[in-house]
Amino acid sequence: MEEKMDPEAFYHSQCTAYTQEKEKLRKKIYAVGTLRLVVIVTGLLTLWLYREKSWEILSGIAVTFLLPFAGLVIYHSKLFARKAYSEGMIRLNMEELNGLAYDFSAFDGAPEQIDGQHSFSLDLDLFGKRSLFQSVNRTATSMGREGLIKSFIHPPDKKETILRRQEAIRELAGKAAFRHAFRVSGLLAADEKKRPEQLAPFLAEPSRLAGRIGWKILIWSIPGLWVLLLSAYAFSWVTGNELGLFFAISFLVANSPAKQINKLHHQVGKMEKLFSAYANLMSLLENESFASPLLKEMQEPLSGAQGKASSAIKKLSSYLGALDQRFSLAGILFNIFYLRDTRQAIRLEKWKEIHAADTQRWFDSLAGFDALNSLGTFAFNHPDYIYPEIADHYFRMEGKSLGHPLIQRDKCVRNDIDIHQSPSFLIITGANMAGKSTYLRTVGVNFLLGCLGAPACAEALTLYPAHLVTSLRTADSLASNESYFFAELKRLKMIIDRLEKGEELFIILDEILKGTNSIDKQKGSIALMKQLVVWKACGIIATHDLALGNLEKEFPGHIRNYRFEADITNDELTFSYRLRKGIAQNMNASFLMKKMGITLE
Repeated sequence: MEEKMDPEAFYHSQCTAYTQEKEKLRKKIYAVGTLRLVVIVTGLLTLWLYREKSWEILSGIAVTFLLPFAGLVIYHSKLFARKAYSEGMIRLNMEELNGLAYDFSAFDGAPEQIDGQHSFSLDLDLFGKRSLFQSVNRTATSMGREGLIKSFIHPPDKKETILRRQEAIRELAGKAAFRHAFRVSGLLAADEKKRPEQLAPFLAEPSRLAGRIGWKILIWSIPGLWVLLLSAYAFSWVTGNELGLFFAISFLVANSPAKQINKLHHQVGKMEKLFSAYANLMSLLENESFASPLLKEMQEPLSGAQGKASSAIKKLSSYLGALDQRFSLAGILFNIFYLRDTRQAIRLEKWKEIHAADTQRWFDSLAGFDALNSLGTFAFNHPDYIYPEIADHYFRMEGKSLGHPLIQRDKCVRNDIDIHQSPSFLIITGANMAGKSTYLRTVGVNFLLGCLGAPACAEALTLYPAHLVTSLRTADSLASNESYFFAELKRLKMIIDRLEKGEELFIILDEILKGTNSIDKQKGSIALMKQLVVWKACGIIATHDLALGNLEKEFPGHIRNYRFEADITNDELTFSYRLRKGIAQNMNASFLMKKMGITLE
């Protein structure tokens, strides 16, 4: 049996280690900064003392001090990068410690994905604040975030896919150092406003300059002619006027492709840091050893006939950075003397011709790893959760001690579930606040986690990956002039239509037909339940209507009654939140109204 690490102890130890590392780096940065100041001041003093010497001696002195100064500047920058990385690691581990305490505020919950029309996302609180997605999401890239969102909205429904994901997530859960390095490396570029998908127009367009013979000649002939003319000018073989004329010609030549280069810069400008970070992420993936087949398959596109993806993306980043400098004074002058803008544009176009076909596969691999990393962190953070067994035939949802991942572990009351054939429905009756809705969401959330390949909050769980459909939180719509009752009917019609098309559904309903009177509600609910059984559907329905409990006699073995009771002892209302067999005996509405001073006849 594999040994599982205590996540809280691990995060505390990481915080301590990186805090110590940060302090060491801070002291080094201070020492190097001081040394830089000493070098530059000493150099300036030496130049002043020898100010009357020849320019050769002064040049030698300048070089003697500038070289170590430049080395110290480079080293200083590396120390700052390492310090930023340590600070990122401290932040990451602190956020994870907060997450273990059910504070997920540091993580993105994708609130824009809240959608009442989706089959189950609104009912199960998948997105937004205090959502399941927010508790799971640790993505470091925009593409990874989108991939994780997609898996939540459209979870896998094939056993083989789920088992492969389980194996990959289990492996990533055991690679804490890799997961953290990946996330911190990505977060260092998280503030960038650009997104890699913005590269698409550039990749789709044909090259404008790279294939032109004329430009191939000009980018070498213009600098060559400048060398010749400047040398000739030094020997007084050409005049200043002739140099000025060639300057004007060079200016016109350098700026003649300005329209194409401006368009190129608009497409890919300001993306150097983003792709530098992506190159680092790809390098981490390339250099990591994986055992699970899914992770190996996702890693494979990063190394091909054209070399490693990280090297290519790093080169792209450098080209983009060079293009971004085109409007600086040095960039303008280099463009006139060296046709620098045209050179960078040609380099980018040549890069595109070599790598355009592979770029999307690289990004897809990166996004896939990023999304699975989040689920790996979720698995690591919950060592007591289990990976569900995946059934072969419709339908099974059998589990022991299911709990909701977002309810604090010391307050979470766990319950079982047992659906092992088709058709099969559990009818859950019970008083208000007794736990019916929480139970439905607990079942739905753990079913979703199992389909994602993630561990579920249970002692044991077997499920069949049918398509999940819920109706727990239907709302009316003023915008579409739609009543609550009509919105609910549309939801139920959607379920019936999908069953008629042969879809295998796992249906979870809470107090259906709430928007009509009690007589219609009871008739409609009973009729719906009978229709669902005829369609051999499976699921759970929670209701206050005790009459639905009579269906167990009409469909023995296919419909079973369970209840959540409200216990009244010594004129006090208590809840056990424990699922029991049978039909509920106690309802609490009248009791609570009396406690509030409302007289009941």
